[in-house]
Amino acid sequence: MSVENEKPRQVDLRGVMVYPFSNPDKLIDFADERKGILVAINAEKILNANELTRSIINGNIGYCDGAGAVMAIRQKGAEADKIAGCELWLKIIGRFHSSRTFYIIGGKPDVNTATVEKLRREYPGIRIVGHHHGYLGDTAERAALIDDVARVRPDFVFVAMGSPLQELLMADMLSRHKAVYQGLGGSFDVYTGRVPRAPRWWIEHNMEFAYRLVRQPKRITRNIKYVKFAWWLATRQF
Repeated sequence: MSVENEKPRQVDLRGVMVYPFSNPDKLIDFADERKGILVAINAEKILNANELTRSIINGNIGYCDGAGAVMAIRQKGAEADKIAGCELWLKIIGRFHSSRTFYIIGGKPDVNTATVEKLRREYPGIRIVGHHHGYLGDTAERAALIDDVARVRPDFVFVAMGSPLQELLMADMLSRHKAVYQGLGGSFDVYTGRVPRAPRWWIEHNMEFAYRLVRQPKRITRNIKYVKFAWWLATRQF
């Protein structure tokens, strides 16, 4: 039976439709057959969703990247596990680096170059058919990037630009070339050692957001909105 026939049903989290995958391998299998945009769903994505971002998420492959999304899905009676996007893209490369092609977009110019160089060291024979930093100066540069992706036709495109910019760009690229796209936020900075990821204990106890807050106190204004999400969970409003 194909992955398409076995696909999980999307779960509605206040208008954001999320697939309840139990492990990254099932997600990768599904994405490889279906194609489209992999969107990491966490509390912030649900809180910030608007008509445009919902349409992109709901028409593609939203998956649980945060503990809040996992808890909300379980309240709806579905089973799902947290799948960290900053690990998922490397699992994809690990599986397909010798047989598929990749395009790397995002980060500052030096970070983008360092990411490509490290990937080539760690995955000998990987076919990176193009790469570009994430600072697109004008509409002409953005259009040229989309044209290039459509020209070289990679199998996987990783875009590390932050939301919603990366989702909007991936949607435009998908309209020109069908592939698997994944938004990665600041993952290239983590991969190249510019920004440390939370230690394993914080990750395993679903406290990665708290670790980032300790290291970057200015995030408090961004994180205060999570109180609303916690209220939704406590009062079962999903």
